[in-house]
Amino acid sequence: MKIGLLANKSDCSVQTIRFYEKQGLLKQPMRSASNYREYDDGALKQLTFIRQCRSLGISINEIKQLIVLREQPDKSCESVNQMVKQHIKEVSKRLDELTHLQTVLTDIAASCSAGHSIGECGVLKKLDI
Repeated sequence: MKIGLLANKSDCSVQTIRFYEKQGLLKQPMRSASNYREYDDGALKQLTFIRQCRSLGISINEIKQLIVLREQPDKSCESVNQMVKQHIKEVSKRLDELTHLQTVLTDIAASCSAGHSIGECGVLKKLDI
C-alpha cells in the first residue's frame, strides 16, 4: 500500500509516518518502479503499536527500546516492567501537580465575584502577589 493509504488506515499523517521512518521506528519501505513507498501490513501493525505507545506518553527513544526488545522474545521483560512503573510514577507526580494547580485556581477564583470593576478584581489582585 502507498503512504496515503497507510496514513488513512493508521490514522497517522503522511508527515508522521515519514518522521517515524527517519527516527528508525518504521523500517524503510520497499520502493515501486516509479519510486513510491510501498508498505505492507507489518508497517500498519508497527504504526498501531507506535500510536498506542505515544498515547501512553512513551517517548520515541523508549519506543525504540521496546521495538528492539520485541525482537528478543526469550529475553526477560523486567526492563519493560520498569519502564511502565517509571511512567506510573510520572503520572502520579503530574496528578499531584494538577491537583495543586486546581486548588490554587479555585482559591483565586473565589477571591472575586461578578459585579466588580477591573480595578477591584480579586483575581487580578491575587495574581499580582
